[in-house]
Amino acid sequence: MFNRRRFLQAGSFAAFTGGVLRLSAATTKMIAPLQNVLRSPDMVRVQVKDDPGFVSLQRSGDRWTTAGLELAVSERTDALDISLHAPQMPVQRIHLRWHGTISEEVKVLGDAWERSYGDLAWLPLQPERVLPWYLLASHGGVTAGAGVKTGCAALAFWQVDSEGISLWLDVRNGGNGVVLSDRVVALASVVTLPPTQESPWNAAKSLCRKMAAETNVPGKRGKYALDVLYGSNDWYYAYGKNTPQGILRDAELMREVAPAHGPTPFCIIDDGYQDAARFPSLSRLAEEIRGKGAAPGIWIRPLRANSSTPAEWLLPAKHWRQTSRELAYDPTVPDAREQVLKVVREARDWGYDFLKHDFTTYELLGGWGKDFGASPTREGWSFHDRSRTNAEIIRELYMDIRKVAGEDRIILGCNTVGHLSVGIFDASRTGDDTSGRDWERTRRMGVNTLAFRLPQDHTFYRTDADCVPFTPDIPWQQTEAWLRAVAASGSILLVSPDPRSIDARAKAAIREAFALAAQKPQAEPTDWTDSRTPFHWKLKGAATTYPWLESTGASPFQA
Repeated sequence: MFNRRRFLQAGSFAAFTGGVLRLSAATTKMIAPLQNVLRSPDMVRVQVKDDPGFVSLQRSGDRWTTAGLELAVSERTDALDISLHAPQMPVQRIHLRWHGTISEEVKVLGDAWERSYGDLAWLPLQPERVLPWYLLASHGGVTAGAGVKTGCAALAFWQVDSEGISLWLDVRNGGNGVVLSDRVVALASVVTLPPTQESPWNAAKSLCRKMAAETNVPGKRGKYALDVLYGSNDWYYAYGKNTPQGILRDAELMREVAPAHGPTPFCIIDDGYQDAARFPSLSRLAEEIRGKGAAPGIWIRPLRANSSTPAEWLLPAKHWRQTSRELAYDPTVPDAREQVLKVVREARDWGYDFLKHDFTTYELLGGWGKDFGASPTREGWSFHDRSRTNAEIIRELYMDIRKVAGEDRIILGCNTVGHLSVGIFDASRTGDDTSGRDWERTRRMGVNTLAFRLPQDHTFYRTDADCVPFTPDIPWQQTEAWLRAVAASGSILLVSPDPRSIDARAKAAIREAFALAAQKPQAEPTDWTDSRTPFHWKLKGAATTYPWLESTGASPFQA
């Protein structure tokens, strides 16, 4: 029997693809084809100058215009290209809207602005929900999606409701309108995933491949293949109180537990090494790590400035979302940019093969991604150079970091805008911190990002769901489960080995996990459409249920 539910179900996916979803002959007869987001939108409006209101644009062919502004929306067979020319008008945001009936019964998934914060989920239709970069909609065994291609010049997000789909392009410079002068900017290219009966998991992977198409994502850096990355990071047991002796102990452990004929394990030094009394020679330490049979890596925070920094090199205090005494370089100031890149150059010259850089989104945009919502930065401030969008400034900084680091070093971005780093950085810390002190935080942050951003692995970059801490504060059952889950996923596997927790049992577990990771497994969650922290996974047809909950259950308090 054909009813309203089946009508809306079919119509919801036709809205994405411009055709009729042939679920049955009755469905085909009962619905009209809905045009998709690969055609020119039904409405475009812009926010300009410092005005909170919006100006509607008028269409003429593939051009949408108002005085001093022209938006080109060019249809291609497999993409919709959007470019902006606004020689007389500072532009803040562009809102494109496509009309079409969307089922109220679909579940929808989006991405995150930078790292996720335990918040990724398939949820019912929510008109106000911000869906950064891409969206997937699924119902009744059918999934469809839309996204913007990686490396775009705008901070993009979607909305979907029962009457249509919106794409927002934030083209601000800082929190003010960008001043493009006579420059024409290719803002974004929209791609879609037609309705498919493949699983939501495989659909997500397919959409990611479309978004990264035509982008060169290297499979090797120097002597290191990127398909298997494992090792140690000291943060979750040392928390900044690391020592060279502890680092070398970690390096010895990594060599001991890594497969004898497998990839070289990494030993990554996290924050705390800046204390010269504890770390008199970082170049010598890099060589000593190599001498232990591991590859040296190091954490850096290149945008952090200090109190002696000239004020004109700094981002304005008003750009912070919260009151902050922290200081950050404005990378559009040439002298400040040189100081930023000096940090990268220094780590390179010390001889580290794996560079993990952190805090760039927090410092560039003044806050954490979990607080961005529809506005990734506060209103009312600008970078020194007002001619570039925030997305352009971010991506150009990423390219300079790569240029200085060189093509033979692995770069992992933490707190970076992953969508803008594709083809530049090799790996991305995709979620907020796990914890060596509180398992609940690892469950919420780590398990969530492992599951929901794993479809990006090997396509955008290598994904890192964060470390597996071996500490006295984390129950063994959960430590072992988290270790096995990350290893089976095939994503980056890093452990934080507190020596108090490294006994024969722990060594055996890490050895087994590294051996599994070296086989390049590809586990997937089977309950991710119903849970933020999927319990049920499968690998090569074998099902596993992980014990994420402690005996007391989940904590109701903020992790």
